[in-house]
Amino acid sequence: MKFASKLTMIGAAVAMSMGTAAYAQDKVAVFATNPQGSLGYATGLAVAKTVTAKIDGITGRPRPMGGSTTYIPIVNRGEVDFGFTNALEAHHAVAGLGSFKDRKQTNLRMIGRMFPLAAGIAVAADSGIKSIYDLEKLKGKRIASEYTSLTAIEAWMESALANGKLSYSDFKKVPVSGFVKGIQALGEGKVDITWISLGSGASRKVNTQMRKRGGFVFLNLDDSPEAVARMQKVAPPGSIRNVADTKMPGIKGPTNIVQFDYTLFTHKDMDEETVYQITKGLATNKEHLASSFGAFKRTKEGTFGAPDMMPYHPGALKALKELGMK
Repeated sequence: MKFASKLTMIGAAVAMSMGTAAYAQDKVAVFATNPQGSLGYATGLAVAKTVTAKIDGITGRPRPMGGSTTYIPIVNRGEVDFGFTNALEAHHAVAGLGSFKDRKQTNLRMIGRMFPLAAGIAVAADSGIKSIYDLEKLKGKRIASEYTSLTAIEAWMESALANGKLSYSDFKKVPVSGFVKGIQALGEGKVDITWISLGSGASRKVNTQMRKRGGFVFLNLDDSPEAVARMQKVAPPGSIRNVADTKMPGIKGPTNIVQFDYTLFTHKDMDEETVYQITKGLATNKEHLASSFGAFKRTKEGTFGAPDMMPYHPGALKALKELGMK
């Protein structure tokens, strides 16, 4: 009995060591994200959890960094495996525009769509300004600008202004250090016009902060072909989304705001089989992703392969073609 027990214990120890060794031999996929507490970090955490849970032999790990403008060149150099960014910044990176002017990130390769984002120009609700054309009444007023940690935001703002035949030159630019700082600046009375993401935690806080002014309101954009063309000349990946849910801060009635994709990308030298497995795993596990982060619920089935602002990685393209998504 003692001998048998000893064998059992030895067998258990061997099994445990084999399991540990197997885990240690898993490929580790590192996902660069924005800082903890951000939408980017929540996305990366959900993706890493799904990769680890649903793909044999691959462990996902989020790595919070300074922001996408910071880590895009790092991914481009192959020093980190994957990263996330909005569609316009992806376009700027490969085209050498915006914060990547004269610095084309030619090694970047697309994996696919995470989910759509929506945002728009916002002002205080008691300002009487309701549409993008009404904004002409605020010419010379203060507008959030520069967004040093995510410069693509200024381009999104410029595109929405162009929708109404306006530009930054019509207003007094007030530099802000980041996206959330730009939202907070409206609540603190430091700016009169800013850019706010639909349904974000920061938007809810500022709406409450501004309750004596009726909260904030998103400006209704013009969805005519001519106005959309003006907008897309500045920000090609943008489109118009009509939002009617008045429970959302800033929505007082049916309102046209800007919609664009949040995307996952890698670099050209990333292992093709790993990219294939990750693409297939993410494209077919929406429910698992959504259980970790609700934003994934907004993704329509079969649209994982929709973004087209940079070339797809061969491994991603293989998976998407097999799934009928490309």
